[in-house]
Amino acid sequence: MSSKTNNSSKSDRSSRTDSSRKPAMRSAAWRLSLWATLAFAVGTTLVFLFLQRFVANDIQRRSDAWLSGEVEVLGDVAQHTPKGALYNAVVEEVAELASKEIPNHVREEGHDERGNDSVFFLQTGPDGALTLWVGAGNGAANLAAIRTTRMVPDRPLDLRIAGFETPFRVAMLRTQDGGRVYLGLSERDELRVLRSLRGRFVLLWVLIVLLGFTIVFYSTRRMLGHVREITEAASRIGQAGFTTESDLSSRVPTTQRNDEVSQLAITLNHMLERIESSMHQLHTITDSLAHDLRSPLTAIRGKLEVYLSSGIAANRAEPIVSVLEELDRLSEFLNKSLDVAEAKADALRLSRIPIELDELIRVMIDLYEPSMSDRGLRIQLSSGEPVTISGDAALVHRMISNLFDNELKHLPPGSTVTMRLRREDDFGVMTVEDDGPGFAPEMHGHMFERRVKSDASSGHGLGLAFVDAVVRAHGGTVTAANRPEGGAQIILHLPLATDHGSNRQAALALASEP
Repeated sequence: MSSKTNNSSKSDRSSRTDSSRKPAMRSAAWRLSLWATLAFAVGTTLVFLFLQRFVANDIQRRSDAWLSGEVEVLGDVAQHTPKGALYNAVVEEVAELASKEIPNHVREEGHDERGNDSVFFLQTGPDGALTLWVGAGNGAANLAAIRTTRMVPDRPLDLRIAGFETPFRVAMLRTQDGGRVYLGLSERDELRVLRSLRGRFVLLWVLIVLLGFTIVFYSTRRMLGHVREITEAASRIGQAGFTTESDLSSRVPTTQRNDEVSQLAITLNHMLERIESSMHQLHTITDSLAHDLRSPLTAIRGKLEVYLSSGIAANRAEPIVSVLEELDRLSEFLNKSLDVAEAKADALRLSRIPIELDELIRVMIDLYEPSMSDRGLRIQLSSGEPVTISGDAALVHRMISNLFDNELKHLPPGSTVTMRLRREDDFGVMTVEDDGPGFAPEMHGHMFERRVKSDASSGHGLGLAFVDAVVRAHGGTVTAANRPEGGAQIILHLPLATDHGSNRQAALALASEP
């Protein structure tokens, strides 16, 4: 395993931890709700713009129909009323009656003194001079605006008049004597209706959007909550590989709903059942294999020890002792091979307890220091604070023993082994360095593979593979490389214990066994 791979796996664990702690505004439910609400808001806005345009056109069509009808009535009255002293009074009265028929008319504050400022009636003679005016003011501004605009009968148009904020919709009719009759209707009431419609829509739009976002968010969050429960359950099951029978016996939660999330949970549970069965078969095979191989080895060893203790000559005892040592090496090789194979399949069984790594290493240094002194080696430990990891005491003990055995086998006399211990985030970091020759060039990139060793090594090439297997089974990472200044460096990351209990005595007692 390379440094890049180990760093990548560590980053994956960190990203999973960060994702489980991220706030609601960064969750998938929030993003889905936000996009759904945005799409809904844009859609409803487009619908309102269409409705507003439709309502505006309908109001204008009704206004134009009223203008066209009333201007014909006023034109007919003007043509058939005898010209005399009562002419103006009759036409003005008819115009006033017409102005009272305006729907939804509201007289604005401050305009009372000007009379009816929502509608005006204007009649001109053949010469274009003002002959009759009904409305607010004297009609001069209205006539001036009309003269600057080209108007066609039966086609009302918008006309802006000085002194008025809103334009007028004006209709024109020609009389038989060559004069013209104009009827104008202010668009103030129309704009007021549209503003009221917009205000009510905005309020309704905000309420609907908020309600829609709330419904979508909580519905999506509830749905994704089941996915999160499945993810957390699956993460707990395979957090550090499939390390125990109890891990595989766990199942992700299911729901009564026959939806995609429920089908996902059921499928995952079926997969876990198949994996549990496969792991059980693997453990059965490895246990049987270990038993079948260890039994004859134990029997051979027992017979040799009985023969050795029977008082044979020294020249015959030496080969028997050598055979016993080879049997021990074969047993150790068998144990390591099975452990590495199970670890590579994520099936190594662990019995986790809190382990005080600092004290464990000190006990093991005391055990190995005599052997190292005999070979002229020195060992140093640098530890600034207690580091308690969660691990299998027997496997961690054997892992550290492998590291020490490697140093004993490969370092020349006069070398120094330095061990450093520290905390880093949620991991305990153990660094093993030496000032020896370092790793052979042919091992680079393959240090943690089985049966990979240097040409000068007499071992089986399982030492670092076993270290990597144990670290991986505990959910950690390990890297190995040559130091720039010379020598080898191995860095192990092991997860810290969440509960620093008192079970460390078991690990220390195991480490102190000969």
